[in-house]
Amino acid sequence: MSIWWSLHLRREAASVPLARRFLLGTMESAGVDPDISFDLSLALSEACANAVEHGGAHKDQGEVAENWESWEEPSGAACGQYRVTAYLDGEKCRIEVADSGPGFPARRALRTAAQQHETEQPYESKQQYPPQYADYPPLTAEDGRGLCLIEELADHVHFGNRPGRGGAVVSFDKVLKWREGALLMVS
Repeated sequence: MSIWWSLHLRREAASVPLARRFLLGTMESAGVDPDISFDLSLALSEACANAVEHGGAHKDQGEVAENWESWEEPSGAACGQYRVTAYLDGEKCRIEVADSGPGFPARRALRTAAQQHETEQPYESKQQYPPQYADYPPLTAEDGRGLCLIEELADHVHFGNRPGRGGAVVSFDKVLKWREGALLMVS
């Protein structure tokens, strides 16, 4: 058995804890280990907070799309919303947060940890890999740690842009651990 869900949320601060609680409830019901649930919910909160803060088209008018069908339009009519999708199966949880904002800057090459491993000196553990996209902010910075946190909390992370439509996509996954008697345990 697996669980899949997708939420279309308004770019409002109140949507962040809503998405987090939805994920935590799903994982608790499925029987996921609480430590894994916490890590994924924190990473999801950071991704959602980025979508709320940076995920809208920069427009002169402050209009918000009322029609959820407008999500697929490249026009920026969906600038007031973002999408969270989560998939839990017997082995891992994969989460994607997509918005309709300007996306990540193209000036940086996005590389997976495996590509970094091939082109740079070898690392013995995941914690030794440099961040895929995020630069660590100065210690005195008041923000800018979200992408770094996601990279530390998840097993695999990808930061990219929605092809042809604009907008950022943050996707990450983590291998699941289960409580005894969990509903979705690997057979």
